[in-house]
Amino acid sequence: MSSSRQEPGGREAGRQVADRRDTVEADLGGRTVTVPRGGLYDRYRMDTDLDEVARDPRVSGVDFFRQLPKTRVESRIGPTLTPNFYYRISTARLTMLARSRAIRARLPKELAPLEVAPGLGLVSVMFFRYDVCDIDFYTEAAVGIAVKPARHGKLGFFDLVAGLKNEDLDSYVLSLPVSTQIAQVRGHDGYGFPKWVTPLDVDINTQRTTARVANESDEVDLALTASTPKQTAYPSGERVGSLTSYTSINGTWHSTLSQTNVLSSGTTRSTRGISLKVGRGRMADDLRSLKPIRTIQFDAMTEGQLALHMPVPTSVPSRNK
Repeated sequence: MSSSRQEPGGREAGRQVADRRDTVEADLGGRTVTVPRGGLYDRYRMDTDLDEVARDPRVSGVDFFRQLPKTRVESRIGPTLTPNFYYRISTARLTMLARSRAIRARLPKELAPLEVAPGLGLVSVMFFRYDVCDIDFYTEAAVGIAVKPARHGKLGFFDLVAGLKNEDLDSYVLSLPVSTQIAQVRGHDGYGFPKWVTPLDVDINTQRTTARVANESDEVDLALTASTPKQTAYPSGERVGSLTSYTSINGTWHSTLSQTNVLSSGTTRSTRGISLKVGRGRMADDLRSLKPIRTIQFDAMTEGQLALHMPVPTSVPSRNK
């Protein structure tokens, strides 16, 4: 993503002209965004040719997506196809303990924290790199809270176990910055997520994980450096996890399902070699407000795939606690 800072000799103006030549405009529900010329979105508008993607050397295969036919739906960003397919992704997640009292102060009253012990909940800092997807390359970061499933009835033992394993998790997101316009408009207008555009670098390989989110002054908001946990490879479809995120859109609660096809990942409970810098900015403020006590787990997925469904209205019972 090009910087907005001026360069000497008028080079910034020349760069902007070059950038315009390399992009095209697209309409999303009345919002105009720029996307890479000749990219997947420019060519296919979400109806991506899977055979074409399968020829991309960065993509291990597309069998996972052939089992998920797309549906055309009306949405707040206009007619679109769902799910949104991510053909090559990598992710990193720091899971932390935090006091339930601090978590509840940031949650809508309809949601309750997933507690691992009385008075203790889970919060996460996450970083994402989407190398090949229907809306082209972008990066993303998040501060999120693990919540109880928004359904009637008590929390079951298997809900807690799944939440701790990060395989079938329900969450509420406080911050979700991204690196491109189309990701911001789709995420904010279409899904109701707290998204904004900012310089955001993420690199996750088998040896090292690094990420940096910039604030409005191009200083550090959040930054992570860590040794990547030892990776285990999985055949496509063997390990598929799900994440349900809750958002309120025009006063109505919605749930958004994302399905992750894990291809190579690893986990560690050790914090040795992990450095999270909490600077100044929206993400830093959100994380500090949760008053995390300590990091209990670091997960990194160096290769995976994702299907992100459009949000649907959901019943969220009112909670008194």
